[in-house]
Amino acid sequence: MRGRNERRRGAPSAPQASFELRIDSLAKGGEGVGHAPDGRVVFVAFTAPGDLVRVAVAAHHERWLRGEVVELLEAGPGRTDPLCPVFGACGGCDWQHLDYATQLEAKRQILADAIARIARLPLPERFSFRPSPSPYGYRSRARVAARRGRVGFRRRHSHAVCATSRCPVLVPALDGPLAELAARPPEPTGEWELTAGSDGRTSRARSPVRDSGSHVEIEVLGEWLHVSGGSFLQANVLLREPLAAAVVDAAGSGGRCLELFAGAGLFTLPLARRFTRLLAVESHPGAVADLEDNLRTAALPDVEILARPVERAFEDDALAAFRPEVVVLDPPRAGLEPAARDGLPRLGARRVVYVSCDPATLARDIGVLGDGGYALVALEGFDLFPQTAHVEALAVLERE
Repeated sequence: MRGRNERRRGAPSAPQASFELRIDSLAKGGEGVGHAPDGRVVFVAFTAPGDLVRVAVAAHHERWLRGEVVELLEAGPGRTDPLCPVFGACGGCDWQHLDYATQLEAKRQILADAIARIARLPLPERFSFRPSPSPYGYRSRARVAARRGRVGFRRRHSHAVCATSRCPVLVPALDGPLAELAARPPEPTGEWELTAGSDGRTSRARSPVRDSGSHVEIEVLGEWLHVSGGSFLQANVLLREPLAAAVVDAAGSGGRCLELFAGAGLFTLPLARRFTRLLAVESHPGAVADLEDNLRTAALPDVEILARPVERAFEDDALAAFRPEVVVLDPPRAGLEPAARDGLPRLGARRVVYVSCDPATLARDIGVLGDGGYALVALEGFDLFPQTAHVEALAVLERE
């Protein structure tokens, strides 16, 4: 019998303690990707395509390794200097060491790879990737941590606080509130949610938010929305309206539209002006209250709201009788639960407009739609989170 530490027959040998590695590409999680001398894939954070680095092995797996940079021997063409002094320690940003063109191309490739590899669908002719008008100063909401007199953001892979009084990805309106928190650290230990509205006003609330008075007002496509603390909000103020316009245009107009994960009504209000009937499904109590308030303010009282989790609405056939012509959905990062994923094709809608913040779960879900008789006719990426590896996408599917 072999000992516990004896290598299995056919398994690759352990690489040397450190070795040179050329970075070929960027992975979905943001790490650089290269190949070790034994052929295994190596993931290395804070590297750029074209970098030649000396890495030390931090984690072993039969098929891959995780490395840490010991020395940058040669910089790749897309490498640049980060703006933030705590970049690398703070867990908020992955890619400030990459120029913006390199970030965009990597995200475009990550999205395309997910559709091809997971959904097994051909990329549509209408495939584009929309950059943020600015790679900094775009984010209108942030959660700030406070612990033992230190204020800032969570450290990378840790719950510890990386202290800072400024963040270059935040909109200028949040510079003051963040600096104020850092100058007078609140007690007790916890997290605070900072949000900026379209009118320049800001809100600050302890997270999880329980104060119904904490809210901002945002304007999108001529509609004003009341958004309470804790309700979901697309945070990139520079792409919020272009994304909403793209969703509404993709949905078109007609008789019956079903919106899943409606939130406070970012898409709901403009959709309600284009369709005869609209059914909006949302489970978060604060978001439902915001949605009801926003519909009243917009004089759109005929929109039906189903205040329950989306998967439950599918499980009890609450959506079947509505017979939607178009379905618009903007699920969380985990995508659709099995009941919703399997039930969506059975609704028989002629078009599905899917907004996603994770290419892998998007590809999994639209793969099911593909099996259910839908074709992917358009795909557009939106860089809502520059300096990070997060990818937002809008997929449009039509029944064949």
